[in-house]
Amino acid sequence: MAKSTGPARTSDLPDSSSGPRPGLVLATACVAQVMVVLDVSVVNVALPSIATDLGFAPGGLSWVVNAYTLVFGGLLLLGGRFADFVGHRTAMLLGLAVFGVTSVAGGLAQTPGQLVAARAGQGLAGALLAPLSLAVIMVTFRDGTARTRAVGIWAMVAAAGSALGVLLGGLLTEWLSWRWVLFVNVPIVALGLALAWLSLRQGRATRAGRLDLPGALLATVAVTALVNGLIRAGEHGWGTAGTLVSLATAVVTGAAFTLWELRTTAEPLVRFGVFRARSVWVANLIVVFIGAATVAGFYFASLFLQNVLHYSPLRAGAAFLPFCFGTIVGSMLSGRLTARFGTRPVLTVGLALGAIGMLLFSRMDADSTFANGFLLPSLVASTGVGLCMVANTSLATSGAATEDAGLLSGLINAGRQIGGSLGLAVLTTVAATRGTPTSAAEQLHELVAGYDRAFLVTAGFCAAAALTAALFAPAGRPTRPAGPESASVPEGDPARA
Repeated sequence: MAKSTGPARTSDLPDSSSGPRPGLVLATACVAQVMVVLDVSVVNVALPSIATDLGFAPGGLSWVVNAYTLVFGGLLLLGGRFADFVGHRTAMLLGLAVFGVTSVAGGLAQTPGQLVAARAGQGLAGALLAPLSLAVIMVTFRDGTARTRAVGIWAMVAAAGSALGVLLGGLLTEWLSWRWVLFVNVPIVALGLALAWLSLRQGRATRAGRLDLPGALLATVAVTALVNGLIRAGEHGWGTAGTLVSLATAVVTGAAFTLWELRTTAEPLVRFGVFRARSVWVANLIVVFIGAATVAGFYFASLFLQNVLHYSPLRAGAAFLPFCFGTIVGSMLSGRLTARFGTRPVLTVGLALGAIGMLLFSRMDADSTFANGFLLPSLVASTGVGLCMVANTSLATSGAATEDAGLLSGLINAGRQIGGSLGLAVLTTVAATRGTPTSAAEQLHELVAGYDRAFLVTAGFCAAAALTAALFAPAGRPTRPAGPESASVPEGDPARA
């Protein structure tokens, strides 16, 4: 297994004598992250309008979301490493520019293929920006308390951005058109470019060598084939040739990726040794479940509001305001509760609340209203998500050596996005209509039953994550970050002993 090429340099970081304050770096990171997570959820409310305008087939509509999350998740690890090779400022400016260009291309799309391709381009840019936004925080804030606070703010922005994206999507779709859910990224990109130019010094790369492009290709093909196989299984059955070929491709390329990463003598995409730290593997397993539950949950909640309750895009977006409120409250409480009680109880309680909220969503029916069906599940689930997202991100990055900033931030973001893609693929299959409805009433009944099944599975994802946290998460508080000379195993972790 390849060894690190040495301590990361600090030439990308602001210093008190010649550069802007670290607070400006944090602002840059938050702007980049909010745009990335916003685009996972902002299109959800616009999906019915997109389907009508561009003529999407029913089974193909989920690719508006999947094209983004698949490329995003598949290339996140490479994105984290790429920033280490070219320097943080160069990588940030490049990622923001590509995001802006592909957002404009998506807003101008005239066919389903054009929109899906543009969304994949956004995913490529997001794969560079998401790990970079966390990496610059990890290498800027060296003090344990300061890093924990900064990571907490970053995670709160990420959690709130997902919820606010649905509201913003409704406002833009209703008042302008669905195309503005993509055009809205342009002013955000402009702000991000200005902040990045001011806050990040040019510097030199923190690593030498070559990027692991074969590893990135194998990882992306494996995840894409797996999601495609799951979607095909829902549409055409598990025994069809297309499904079997896709799933077999996923297994073969996944195994090839693992062997390549273990044997390559170049700088590997993933150094599997970091998973010796309990905090790393537990946090990444939990975030896969969180991603599966939240991405799919937003998707089906948006469809339920518009297809069953017949809400307009604006009204559907407004219905997510309680979810935004709960996420922000949960995120604000998470840091304080973790400092007082430790990571394990906060994660367990937050994920349990998420499971209860999703279970309540599964009880909605065609006669539900906002007050008696949607409000309570939104508040319960969102508070739980806010609690666990901040605590889990702090757990994943606690004790990280500076040279592993890109890798660990890439892992935690990749886990969330890959979990979201897999969860959406699975739940699209679960929610598929069973049988052939013969009347409008029967069609509505089948539609509601499918959504309820999907919410029930999201509750299972949250419950599995809660069980993982209760059994395996470290009981103490997140540890002080390791210095450049330290190993990437957090202090106090059993793996170090």
